[in-house]
Amino acid sequence: MKPRVLVFSGYGLNCEEETAFAFELAGASADIIHINDLIAGSKKLRAYQILAIPGGFSYGDDTGAGNAYARKLNHFLGEQLRTYIDGDGLVIGICNGFQILVALGVFPRVALLPNDSGRYIVRWTDLSVERETPWLAGITTLSLPIAHGEGKLYADATTLAAMKQKRTIAIRYVSENPTGTLDCIAGLTDTSGRILGLMPHPERAIFFTQLPYWTHLKETYRRKGKRVPKFGPGLRIFQNAVRYFL
Repeated sequence: MKPRVLVFSGYGLNCEEETAFAFELAGASADIIHINDLIAGSKKLRAYQILAIPGGFSYGDDTGAGNAYARKLNHFLGEQLRTYIDGDGLVIGICNGFQILVALGVFPRVALLPNDSGRYIVRWTDLSVERETPWLAGITTLSLPIAHGEGKLYADATTLAAMKQKRTIAIRYVSENPTGTLDCIAGLTDTSGRILGLMPHPERAIFFTQLPYWTHLKETYRRKGKRVPKFGPGLRIFQNAVRYFL
């Protein structure tokens, strides 16, 4: 039976379709659910094995990226969310979704601040995986795009030391630090590894032809007699989540 995925929507989240498609491509059954349907009770968190909060600009980032959406979640669905997080399901927050998880306190004493450049940054980045989790099993490096204005992770020295000791740093930027984020951190996990928050967008790298240099790579593969891949590096994250329940 396919694992069921709930992809949140509403109030400025705008990557629902891509995120749901990525899960479907990986073998899951994904539903895009407006937060108000969950609040009204017509949909239940417990019916799903995976929760995904996609990217976007919830509430226009007017009170800080992810803050207003997190407040709505906490006020109306806080107890349900805490019960779910304490269970055995998987949770992923991508970009604005990561910002929402941080604002919810899922990753304590951490903040996501405006980029050092003061600008919205859109570019591909190279990443290293720092800890194998259900989401990141078998992955050591990957390339994914970022697209955000508030992705600079900040924590004090004590919190950073605790994250290293508990191994909750999931992903780091390599070769460069595009946002000025602390210790090149691009993503965090909880201690169980079931919850993943990351600024890069894996759903925008599920096909080989989404890579910025795919035409060059295609010729390289062909000249070496290698098969040209169909899928991109981001798909593996979604496939790992599906595989976790099989």
